[in-house]
Amino acid sequence: MFRRRRPRSFSPPPTGASLQNVFDRRSVIIGSVQAGVGLLLVGRMAYIGVAENERYEVLSESNRVNLSLIPPRRGAIVDRYGTPVAANRADFRVDLIPERMGDRREASLDQLASVLKLSDTEMTDLRDRIEQSNGFQAVEVASNLDYQRFAAISVRLPDMPGVVAQQGYTRNYPTGPAVGHLLGYVGTANKEEYEAEDKPPLLVTPGFKIGKDGLEKQFEERLRGEPGARRTEVTASGRIVRELETREDTPGAPLRLTINAALQDYAARRLGPESGAVVVLDTVTGDILAMASMPSFDPNSFSDGIGRVEYSMLNEDDHKPLLDKTLRSLYPPGSTVKPGVSLAFLKAGLDPNETVYCGGGLQVGNRYFRCWKRGGHGTVDMAKGIYQSCDTYFYHFAQKVGMSPITAELKDLGMGQEFPLPFVDQYYGTVPGPEWMRKKYDREWQAYDTVNSTIGQGYMLASPLQVAVMSARIAMGRKVMPRIIASDKKPQFESLGFNAEQIAYIRQAMSDVVNGPGTAGRARLPIDNVLLAGKTGTAQVVGLNISDGKSGPWKYRDHGHFMCFAPFDNPRYACAVTIQHGGGSGAAYPVARDVLTFLYDPDKALELLHGYEKAWGGTAQARLAAKYRAAAAAAGETLPPGGGSAPGFVASAKQGNAIEGSAETRASDNYFKPEATNGNPGAGGDSSAARPAAGTPAPSPSPAPRTSASTAGDD
Repeated sequence: MFRRRRPRSFSPPPTGASLQNVFDRRSVIIGSVQAGVGLLLVGRMAYIGVAENERYEVLSESNRVNLSLIPPRRGAIVDRYGTPVAANRADFRVDLIPERMGDRREASLDQLASVLKLSDTEMTDLRDRIEQSNGFQAVEVASNLDYQRFAAISVRLPDMPGVVAQQGYTRNYPTGPAVGHLLGYVGTANKEEYEAEDKPPLLVTPGFKIGKDGLEKQFEERLRGEPGARRTEVTASGRIVRELETREDTPGAPLRLTINAALQDYAARRLGPESGAVVVLDTVTGDILAMASMPSFDPNSFSDGIGRVEYSMLNEDDHKPLLDKTLRSLYPPGSTVKPGVSLAFLKAGLDPNETVYCGGGLQVGNRYFRCWKRGGHGTVDMAKGIYQSCDTYFYHFAQKVGMSPITAELKDLGMGQEFPLPFVDQYYGTVPGPEWMRKKYDREWQAYDTVNSTIGQGYMLASPLQVAVMSARIAMGRKVMPRIIASDKKPQFESLGFNAEQIAYIRQAMSDVVNGPGTAGRARLPIDNVLLAGKTGTAQVVGLNISDGKSGPWKYRDHGHFMCFAPFDNPRYACAVTIQHGGGSGAAYPVARDVLTFLYDPDKALELLHGYEKAWGGTAQARLAAKYRAAAAAAGETLPPGGGSAPGFVASAKQGNAIEGSAETRASDNYFKPEATNGNPGAGGDSSAARPAAGTPAPSPSPAPRTSASTAGDD
């Protein structure tokens, strides 16, 4: 019934020796672990202190020292005499980096608006640029600041993270709109340029701008230069303690053009309120001396950061100030092609003395094609066909010769060509013919196509540059090739295949257009012993049932053309003028006359121009500024965006200053005086004060004008 309990087992009490053994074992284990950890720490410290010493030294230095790039000064663009047409001027500027603004963005923007007195429109533009920026890409807030506003921003920088105030350089175009299309403009990199694979660090540097259009874009690498660097010691909050070291930037290389800056400015101003283009070439070298398209834009506005009001004003203008009319506009050339067509006749074997009777037009098939002179020209040979611009002569003999040789000759003269010039793009137009018609419209060429094309209408299209080249090639009898980059090398041009008598015949006929019984008597040069040879052209825009081409709505008026060269017996200069919707050639040849006069007698030409500009409301720059002020007022803009003073000009009208036409005109003229060229950036050209103000030529004597009465008619 009762279970027997098992006896309990008792462990012997620990002895001192056993306890010592346990302690020793645990001490060894813990000591080993501690030693291992210690070795790891020592090894890690040794690794950091020795192997990665350089890395942590750099990190430490970066906490103490701020390294920033200094944007290089952009290379100057100078004319053939070394006069700057695009240079740099020192300015105070404020930029911001959106990524660094953090949660104080709105507070910083409000403070910027208050200190800089930015209008609501400017703040809207600024917010748009911030949204379109990418991370650390700098956004321009204001440039060309006075020192007081710059200092006011500088002392507030610790409270405005991401805002950068600095003194730097900005691009300056002294003649403003006169070179807008020729040079293009600069601006900050956009999002696409910033995200490109080969983007340089400079793109995110505040104040750095790249070429956006024209020659500024095409020669970006040459003009950019190499950046400098600045090391400054800063506190943990970013406040500058002291400047440690500075490596200066290397300015970009200058770019020397063939342009005569004084002539370029004059040509642009002489176009006045018209929409048109002027191109002037040196017939011996092919140098482009002037290539003006008006109305234009002021590249200084784009360089400073154009606002929406000003851009809308330009974009909505029906005269297309954003379009380069010298290269990117095509027009029916009208009767300016007739000397070229006459050369095709000569090459085909036509006797220039062979005549046709003009009674006011010619029946071609079932349609009667009228001559521009409704009463007719009577008996007409080739010379009279040119100087009286008789359409009937060309209607008749073009059908006899055929269109194919005419097409080939006009192409040899530069029509339909894209020239090797460093511009973003050129429109090369159309020189129609049988092969072109089959390829383009899959139909056969007809007689009425020949009739239309040989008077520069129908499918015929050309740019003002092409017409200027055609004039130079006719004058020289050689394939003159235009160039814009200056070179001391004189080119050799291929012959067009005509003998001296044939070229002289066409030259004389073109001289009679101006100095004989031709259609442009008012184009005579007011220069002794220098005769101008030329050819008028009127290109119809709409049918006579809509407009007579000379009056009515501007967009329905005929285009006016004039091409010329001088002196006629020893050509040195060729010129082409196009007046869009000018109402006929009568709007074009007075411009060409004054532009060529400027080459021989600048003072006489300027005296005429001052009278015109007084009636027009000032220079092109003054009129553009006045138009902007009106647009800004209509948009509720009380303080227009930046501006400032440019060399040779009074303060910019965009600052609200009233500019009298004569005052600004005189200042603009003085910019190109010989004494103004001293100290210009060198580009391998002659920049001495002894150079002529406008490139005075040494013309050879020419025969006196014919005594025959000239007409003032248009073709």
